[in-house]
Amino acid sequence: MLEHHNDPTLPSPHFPGSHIVLDDRYAFVSGLTAADIHGTEGDIGNIKEETHRIMRELERMLDMVNVHMRDVVRVDLHLADLDEISEMDSIYAEFFEGPNYPARTCTESPKLFGGCRIEITLMARRPK
Repeated sequence: MLEHHNDPTLPSPHFPGSHIVLDDRYAFVSGLTAADIHGTEGDIGNIKEETHRIMRELERMLDMVNVHMRDVVRVDLHLADLDEISEMDSIYAEFFEGPNYPARTCTESPKLFGGCRIEITLMARRPK
């Protein structure tokens, strides 16, 4: 059975969807940008700051449904400019215990919500 969750600390999704959908095995978290997080307006335009704020928020959202960053199996990253991938990776890697990182895709998407530099989506396995 599916459970749909919207994080009460975030604005309602600006799209027809839920922040988090849970099934029996996985947690699916919708794409998140710094523009979706209250108080991050000053971070927009700085790839490292945006990445850090989004990853912290994703960590908090997962905790809300009893899932943790160590349970993440897939991450989709959308960067406004792929030339910023090294800067983004320097922050991204801090949230996982290497060398066993989640599977991931990284694409260039020049028009992200709110003029942001990055959007992150993830999928995590739910503990039994």
